[in-house]
Amino acid sequence: MRDLTAGYHEVDVLRGLSGEFAAGKITTVIGPNGAGKSTFLKAVFGMVRIKTGSILCGGQQISGKTSREILASGIAYVPQGRANFPAMTVHDNLLVGGYVRRDGGLRSDIDELYAEFPMLGDKRQSLAGYLSGGQQQILEMAMALLQRPRVLLVDEPSLGLSPLMVDQVFSKIADINARGTTVIMVEQNAKQALAISHYGFVLELGRKRMEGPASELLTNPDVKQLYLGG
Repeated sequence: MRDLTAGYHEVDVLRGLSGEFAAGKITTVIGPNGAGKSTFLKAVFGMVRIKTGSILCGGQQISGKTSREILASGIAYVPQGRANFPAMTVHDNLLVGGYVRRDGGLRSDIDELYAEFPMLGDKRQSLAGYLSGGQQQILEMAMALLQRPRVLLVDEPSLGLSPLMVDQVFSKIADINARGTTVIMVEQNAKQALAISHYGFVLELGRKRMEGPASELLTNPDVKQLYLGG
């Protein structure tokens, strides 16, 4: 990410952001409401206007491409809030998750996901809308994984979940990373998110305030006071 300025219509939300996100790691972006965290993920995925700067993935320019082109380049996005088809079964949601696949391996990949996420296998014929919030979040991440992404963008995965389901969702994110997928996550629950992350960025008013290894941010006095509840 190089000198990225982006936003909506004439309003710049991100202002001159630069940084690197290591392959194979979990990087969490934290900051107060209105800092531009979700806008950052949308900019990566081609959903907001990029005014200046560039975004590269694996050395290839992706800024300026459509979301479909970015998806095809190996970047998948799980947006904030519920993003499934509630009146369809879990299995049919997974089929939709692989809608651009043309390699013939979708069914076997779904079977592997059922083995990796047993809850999805147990509820494959249940309507997605009947799942708990945490179960729907896991379903949505599984839908994104069916794109076989190199990079998974996840926006506020713990939003509205019970503490037990937050633990389960973060555990699944760590499992996804362990299989080799790079994860870039935006999260208000900064303490738990940084606890499973390798690196962190702190945004404030569209600018990068600080960055560093997640373990160091967790013990940084300013970060603890401002973002981790003291």
